[in-house]
Amino acid sequence: MRFLTKRGYEFGEVSSAMQKAIRRGDTPLAGFWALELWTSGYGNYVWKRLLTVSAEDCWGILTQEVKALHDGYALVNATVPAKQAKGRIFISKAVILLCAAKKNRDADHLQNFVYDKMAGLNADKLAADLLAAGREAIPDYAFDCHTQKGRKMGKTKAEFFRDEQAALEPFQPGLFDDLIDG
Repeated sequence: MRFLTKRGYEFGEVSSAMQKAIRRGDTPLAGFWALELWTSGYGNYVWKRLLTVSAEDCWGILTQEVKALHDGYALVNATVPAKQAKGRIFISKAVILLCAAKKNRDADHLQNFVYDKMAGLNADKLAADLLAAGREAIPDYAFDCHTQKGRKMGKTKAEFFRDEQAALEPFQPGLFDDLIDG
């Protein structure tokens, strides 16, 4: 079964594009993808992903800020049917904070290096080309080992670690940076 957004994007690709635009500090594009998911009825998922991004990609203690914005969103929507959700301003604010934050993948590196024992790993601005329909194109960097299309392209987890580490913007040096082949 394929899950599509309101404008016909593949759900998983939009989700990947959102997180990777945040990693790159591309606020307008990250906001576009977050609100595409929200408008398509995936508001709860957006919040789960933004909270994950705060822990996985951002340096410092930012998760509580994102959770506080989620709590505001939940309060605004406490008596509103899901199809009439309000408060996208809270999602926009969370995206802005996450894009502006220093980036560091220590938490994700730690869990993968320690728990998954990643074999094969040593323990730019996105072009704004639009598709013919006038939609924002899913960026090539969204296709990695976490998406079906990326896996079909032969993308590996080692490439993911290398490429995403190199794309962090703004960058905050981390404890495990020397384990990533550049």
